Amino acid sequence: MSRNEFICDCNVIHQDAVDEVLKKMPDEYTFNRLADLFKLIGDTTRCRILFALDQKEMCVCDLANVLNMTKSSISHQLATLRRSGVVKCRKSGKEVYYTLDDEHIVQLFEIGLEHINHR
Repeated sequence: MSRNEFICDCNVIHQDAVDEVLKKMPDEYTFNRLADLFKLIGDTTRCRILFALDQKEMCVCDLANVLNMTKSSISHQLATLRRSGVVKCRKSGKEVYYTLDDEHIVQLFEIGLEHINHR
């Protein structure tokens, strides 16, 4: 039997470390919202939409062409992303243009992409 080198053999509690983390620990609601955000962007189609919108503001027709999908399926995904605060839209005449909601979403997406591309 081989021994797992990543299992801690000690029984020492480092109370100062435990207390420091517990003071900063968000509540369950916050963790649920964070998990929901990651689930939301954890879909391949939505990741492709986010990539396109990270490059340029686009309308549904443009996104449908870029992603080779129907306008209906793009609209459905955009509605989900908009309700969750990941994308926002602006109307110009009959057209509706979408962008990533704010700099936090831009950074989250770009850092995630950078992380997987440099491993």
